[in-house]
Amino acid sequence: MAERIIRKGSVDAIRRHIEVSHSHFPDEVNTIVEQVARAGATPLVVVENQNILGVVELKDIVKGGIKERFAQLRQMGIKTVMITGDNHLTAAAIAAESGVDDFLAQATPEAKLALIRQYQSEGRLVAMTGDGTNDAPALAQADVAVAMNSGTQAAKEAGNMVDLDSNPTKLIEVVHIGKQMLMTRGALTTFSIANDIAKYFAIIPAAFAVTYPQLNMLNIMGLHSPASAMLSAVIFNALIIVFLIPLALKGVHYRPVSAHSLLRRNLSLYGISGLIVPFLGIKLIDMILAIIGL
Repeated sequence: MAERIIRKGSVDAIRRHIEVSHSHFPDEVNTIVEQVARAGATPLVVVENQNILGVVELKDIVKGGIKERFAQLRQMGIKTVMITGDNHLTAAAIAAESGVDDFLAQATPEAKLALIRQYQSEGRLVAMTGDGTNDAPALAQADVAVAMNSGTQAAKEAGNMVDLDSNPTKLIEVVHIGKQMLMTRGALTTFSIANDIAKYFAIIPAAFAVTYPQLNMLNIMGLHSPASAMLSAVIFNALIIVFLIPLALKGVHYRPVSAHSLLRRNLSLYGISGLIVPFLGIKLIDMILAIIGL
């Protein structure tokens, strides 16, 4: 009795196996495999010895709402690329269903690593999620690497962090927190610099007008006296720190828009307010001090 050997594998691997024994690979199997791949599934061909038994269709289930999540990443100015070992047709179908911007099919660990390095050489910051041992080199190369909790130990060790929910779109939360921290720091710095410039421009003419009368023309605020100008600035400093503490603790509200839009918004909001607030605050405090006779 002849030994039965059953194999399964990709169409290319099974085709090579059959052609080694000078057998013919049926055209109808090619047609079925292409139909399965175009539907977004992975076709596996099963053979017994040299006889093809059939095609197994394996299909990944795209998580609900993932297309909307990728759209959020796009709004944040982030390009999404799906890297997969599937064939080109399957990868194209899954990419269209999930809504990613680009994809790389039939990717080997070396190809994944090369793609990461290519984007980095173009001056981009690269974040990657992965769960397999073959993802480990690319995860180690990426600027931000998130390994899935359901993945292999090699992937977890290569990543910067581990996502306990094993959801690739958790990158949104990672980027959200990172940008909020940068925005808060930038907002406080911008406000502080603008505040100092305006504050000294407001009080220096008043403080030194007696010694240098030519500075009196710059005293556009008409502060009561040099003493009240200095005291108003000190009180204003103490008050503004109190008002900035909640902003530092809570952080600047972040919306998923491009980096250029965020920069323009923060410069206009915190830069202009940093210039205006000292003039209003110091003038108001100076008026109060003049009323109470200080």
